[in-house]
Amino acid sequence: MTLTWPIVLAVLIGAVLHAGWNALVKSSGDKELDTALVHFLGGAVALPALLATGAPPAATWPFIASSLVVHVAYYVTLAGAYKHGDLGLTYPIMRGSAPLLVALGSSVVLGESLSPLAWAGVAGVTSGVAMVGLAHPGEALHHRRALGFALTNAVIIMTYTFIDGSGVRAAVGAGGSAASYVFLLFVLDAIPYPAMVVLRRNAVGRRAILDYARRRWPLAALGGTASIGSYAIALWAMTRAPVAAVSALRETSVLFATLLGAWLLKERLGAQRLAGALVIVAGVVALRFG
Repeated sequence: MTLTWPIVLAVLIGAVLHAGWNALVKSSGDKELDTALVHFLGGAVALPALLATGAPPAATWPFIASSLVVHVAYYVTLAGAYKHGDLGLTYPIMRGSAPLLVALGSSVVLGESLSPLAWAGVAGVTSGVAMVGLAHPGEALHHRRALGFALTNAVIIMTYTFIDGSGVRAAVGAGGSAASYVFLLFVLDAIPYPAMVVLRRNAVGRRAILDYARRRWPLAALGGTASIGSYAIALWAMTRAPVAAVSALRETSVLFATLLGAWLLKERLGAQRLAGALVIVAGVVALRFG
C-alpha cells in the first residue's frame, strides 16, 4: 500500500470538509444541539445513498456496531471541547494528538510499519499541530476542561480509526465497498447521540429544539454532507495506503480549521501558528515520499 499523490489530494479535500463542519458547530449558539443536528441530517443524506449501494457485507457489522458506540463518546467530548475552548485551541489538540497515537499502535493493531521518513512525516504533522494549537500555552492550561475534553477526544479518534480502518478493509475484502460501509455507519450513527441530546432536555428545551432546527437545518445538512464526504474519503484512502499515514495526512484539517477560526470566528492567528502550518506542510511532504 502506497500513499500516492492522488490519494494525498483526495485526503486533503476531505480535510477541508472536516474543518468546515467543525467550524459550523463552533459557530453555533448550542454546540451540543448543533452536533446532534449535523449528524442527524447527515444520516438523512446517507440513507438514499445506502439504498443505492446496498448494505456492506455481514463481516463488517461487528466493526460498525463497535464504531457506533465509540462515536457517541466522540460527539460528547467534541461538544464539550467546543463549549469550553476556542476552535483554534481545541481542534488542533484533538486532531493533532491522534495521528501519533495511531502510528504508535498501528504495528500492533494492524500489523503495519512505517518507514523512517514516514515517521518523520507523522512527527512533523504532530509537532506542527502542537505549534498551531498551543500557540498560547498558558491559555491552554488555563482552559483545563477544554484541554481534558480535547485529549480524551484524541484517544477516541485513535480508537475509531483502528475500528473503521479494519472494518472498511474487511468490506472491500468481502466484495463490498468503502462507500456502503460509510453510508450504513452514518445512517445508524444519526440515532444515538441526537436521541441522547433530546432526552437530556426538558419539555421547554425540546420545543426549542424544533425552533432551532428550523433555523439551522440548511447549514446543518451541509455540515452533515461534508462530514460524510470527509470520512468516506479517509476510509477509502485507508484501503489503499497505510492507516497511520492517512490518519496523519487527514489532520492537515487543522490548517483549514485555524484559518476558518481566524476568518469566521475572529480567533487569534499569530506567528507561531503560521510557523506550525509550515511544519505541517513539511510533514505532509515527508509522508508522501516515505
